[in-house]
Amino acid sequence: MGRAEVGTPKYIANKMKAKGLQRLRWYCQVCEKQCRDENGFRCHTQSESHVRQMLIIGENPQKKIAEYSEQFKRDFLSLLKSSHGEKKVNFNKFYQEYISDRNHIHMNATKWVSLTEFVKVLGDQGICRVEVDPGKEGGFTIAYIDNSPEAIKRRELAQKRERGDKDDLEREQKQLERQVKKAKMEGEELKKLKKKEGENDENKSESDDSKSARELQRDGTQPIKLAVSFSKKPIATVATRPKPMKLK
Repeated sequence: MGRAEVGTPKYIANKMKAKGLQRLRWYCQVCEKQCRDENGFRCHTQSESHVRQMLIIGENPQKKIAEYSEQFKRDFLSLLKSSHGEKKVNFNKFYQEYISDRNHIHMNATKWVSLTEFVKVLGDQGICRVEVDPGKEGGFTIAYIDNSPEAIKRRELAQKRERGDKDDLEREQKQLERQVKKAKMEGEELKKLKKKEGENDENKSESDDSKSARELQRDGTQPIKLAVSFSKKPIATVATRPKPMKLK
């Protein structure tokens, strides 16, 4: 049975059915063909085109596997760099983003047996920063390491800016500490000055008390003489009335 012609309703229906991800076990990487079920995959493997491609690959299978592995790695890192940059992302979650493209190179066509083995290779080669993900998703987190000259220059500028900000912050902290220290010293000097003035006042009052005490101190040999003067009180004169005259 031949293929449906482009633009026919059957062709459109087949495209709609094939839209999205299909079962990986029914995908032929050699022919880059996705089958929808086991029967379709079996029919495809028995087709003349598939057998011819397998005979070509059978002459040097390691070379073809190396090509698939290199293309898988290149496409994987390109998508990681363009979509997430140098940010951390869960490896399993990102792999789902990668395989959402139906035309990607599948893992079963590469030299790596599992995703864990592949992510460890990326970490050992220094291509990505690989860490164990402590979150709910588990697995590993990866972050792309951009070693291009532009990225290195950008990181150096960022580090220089960070060091400058750190130096400014330290300078402000030191200046603030000097101001606090100066304020404390001025406060202590003010307290000492007030304390000294208080001591001077106390010494002055004590000296005045001792002086008055010395003035009232009695000599044991001679009696104390007090000069007291009493002024005479004026005698008030009472005016007398004239006696009345008696008339004869």
